[in-house]
Amino acid sequence: MGTISERRRKDGSKSYTAQIRIKRDGKLVHTEAQTFERKPAASAWLKKRETELSEPGALDRLKTVDKTLGDAIDQYLLESRKDIGRTKAQCLDLIKRHPLASKPGSSIVSADLAAFASELRNGWAPEGEEAKERKSQTVANYMSHMGAIFAIAKPMWGIPLSEQEFKDAVKVTKRLGIISKSDERSRRPTMDELDALLTHFSDRNISTPQAMPMDKVILFALFSTRRQEEITRIKWKLYEPSNKRIMVEDMKHPGQKKGNNRWCDLTPEAMAIIESMPRKKPEIFPYSTDAISANFTRACKVLGIDDLHFHDLRHEGISRLFEMGWDIPHVATVSAHRSWNNLKRYTHIRQVGDKYAGWKWMKPFIGGGAA
Repeated sequence: MGTISERRRKDGSKSYTAQIRIKRDGKLVHTEAQTFERKPAASAWLKKRETELSEPGALDRLKTVDKTLGDAIDQYLLESRKDIGRTKAQCLDLIKRHPLASKPGSSIVSADLAAFASELRNGWAPEGEEAKERKSQTVANYMSHMGAIFAIAKPMWGIPLSEQEFKDAVKVTKRLGIISKSDERSRRPTMDELDALLTHFSDRNISTPQAMPMDKVILFALFSTRRQEEITRIKWKLYEPSNKRIMVEDMKHPGQKKGNNRWCDLTPEAMAIIESMPRKKPEIFPYSTDAISANFTRACKVLGIDDLHFHDLRHEGISRLFEMGWDIPHVATVSAHRSWNNLKRYTHIRQVGDKYAGWKWMKPFIGGGAA
């Protein structure tokens, strides 16, 4: 019923196409094929599909419309009540434009998914877009978002995507290094780099008063340890100066995007920056994350500051608290880490005091410098 044919590509490598052709009363009633890099993989798939197709009613089921991975993604986007962030939406959009998304769900196996991950790693892009090699951590993000689809497609909508095939693909791609966890960044801005950035934006405030006060945004990020998107969401009505805290709505959490609201303690420096902001809008920092990111990245480029991300300010702020002698529970009241395990990476930091004490950039907000 099945055959395997070998083909040699232009680069000299070989591929193996396993094909199944089923006839009834001399007529061809079903055919399907899959191509593999290795002959054993083609043989394994052929054996598995022949077994599946020999089951009672298997051919009749094939006559029904077999929805695709793309159909499942559309259904997910339509029915999900969770807020789908921009990054996830972009990942799912790219997956939909890959040939894998047009395959019938029942025919997608781990080899297909592993091949998809490998293609992303090597720079695959939709037609008309520039190909660009991706890091293994980036590919892992795509696979993670796809995994959400495979987890619910069959039990929720009857779309025959196999969660086990997806898990097998993840196991294989991890072993091969195609996907991996993100490396923990240890980059901290130097005092000279911060001085250059704050001088740059302070000068801009004088020449262009209507521009976003990036100096205040940077200082608040450093002393509050807040993430970029959190800074843009905090509101005056949720600021409690008497209790030295602020509520951050929809804080980042792997399993809960909406409704994850947390009270965060504020350092004296962070409170001083808040008090310096005009109360014209509901948000304390009424700016977009795109604008903050663009301003910060552009300034680093102009100043020749290499490999510094805005998020590194959070890392610096948390490191500072440990250098001041704070313990993990105390730091967590500011950083809002749910798990103290995530703060253990900082426990090697030695107590050296506060290098920002008396820092000139805080004197306009706290007369004698850092408190």
